[in-house]
Amino acid sequence: MTTPTSVAIEELPGTPPALIPRNYGLDELGYLEAEFEARGQAQSYRAIGELPRSGQITAEPNESAPFITRLLVRRPAAAVDFSGTVVVEWLNVSAGIDGSPDWDYMHRHIIRRGDAWVGVSAQRAGIDGGGLAEGLHLKLYKPQRYGHLSHPGDAFSYDIFTQVAKALRQGGSPLIGDLNPQRLLAVGESQSAAFLATYVNAIDPLVQTFDGYFLHGRPGVRTELNGTFGPRVLNERYDAMAHCPEQIRADARVPVLLLSSETDVTVLRNEAIEQPDSENIRVWELPGAAHADTYLLVASRADGGQLEPSELARMLEPITDLVIMTVDRPINSAPHQHYVAQAALEHLDRWAGGGEPPPIAPRLQLGDDGITCERDDLGNARGGIRNPWVDTPLRMLSGEGQEGDGFAFLFGTTAPLETGTIDRLYPGGGDDYLAAFTESLDQTIAGGYILAIDRSEILAIAAETFELARLGVA
Repeated sequence: MTTPTSVAIEELPGTPPALIPRNYGLDELGYLEAEFEARGQAQSYRAIGELPRSGQITAEPNESAPFITRLLVRRPAAAVDFSGTVVVEWLNVSAGIDGSPDWDYMHRHIIRRGDAWVGVSAQRAGIDGGGLAEGLHLKLYKPQRYGHLSHPGDAFSYDIFTQVAKALRQGGSPLIGDLNPQRLLAVGESQSAAFLATYVNAIDPLVQTFDGYFLHGRPGVRTELNGTFGPRVLNERYDAMAHCPEQIRADARVPVLLLSSETDVTVLRNEAIEQPDSENIRVWELPGAAHADTYLLVASRADGGQLEPSELARMLEPITDLVIMTVDRPINSAPHQHYVAQAALEHLDRWAGGGEPPPIAPRLQLGDDGITCERDDLGNARGGIRNPWVDTPLRMLSGEGQEGDGFAFLFGTTAPLETGTIDRLYPGGGDDYLAAFTESLDQTIAGGYILAIDRSEILAIAAETFELARLGVA
């Protein structure tokens, strides 16, 4: 085990700026938000020997460099409401901005559980720019507030992340005040999941800091210990033979739960990893879901748990005009990745605390080419975690087929079913649809893939969505 290092934590003054605005107030939900500076000396790592496909990487400390980075904290205002779990998110920098997609997907459940959440600016692109795309990095956004931050490069990101976790473990850390953490769960989506996969394989055996890992939307691309993540440009598509990373090591020290959409399995080629389930590893693959969808890009910004189902249903409708771009086809509009991710967090927390592991889920069925989803007569994917959005459909929902520039290929597609098809599937109209949807939803809940607490909201949204689909609002 490496020698523990010390990181200095200091709160930044004032209200944290809203880098990505939201339309719900954390204070109204009993939460505090604060921003901190973390300053210290980080180490990089190098591999000893080869990088085996099994993921059993042996690493050792390499170089050392100073760093000053930024942390964002959201936690219950009252200690009595704290669950004991801290969700630590490796912030995503693919768009050149410090994004928090797992907070966006799971914040409703994080808040109702009473978890604390810490977002870590682990990578350089979120601070200085220079990622896959140029975006609103911190120094560009607020140079007076963030101009003094200093990141030595992504080779040091693993240790920066570790040092934040160690600070959370220490009593009296200013990060979460008087809260006493019992479990630390590391989470990350997309590029962040790729970094966390390398962290699990090479760094976790040395530092043994986290109690569980949620790898969401892991692409089939290797992240190196030197911080390199490929491909390095947006228009370079993922080559499974050239870039395929290691599996998560079967002897993972603590629980690891991976959640993948259709996009992740096929377009981003994580099917090539051939990740097996094992004692401490579970892989969930979700049909009808895309790497990013209307819940993440639109609804999550307003969804503090207080929206009427009719409002939420309209925010979930398929769109082509996004804030960051216009795409060729309506993007994926299924909300179930949000609900399944919340169930995944609940499972992981219980599992990390010594409870039962999550269920072993069926995998998506791939076509003869091995790189696209096998689809039913209506165009929805076969296999994976069955759910009412694909088993009692109103639309064809896919993680594939999107065209356009930049990140468009990540957003999947939505295509309406013809009115005659909807009438044939549900001859009794909305009543027939809701009866079939409810039966399928209850099976998904019984399987452990959606939480029962979300059932009533999901059914109310489904009723609204039926009317929108029949009216052709898309």
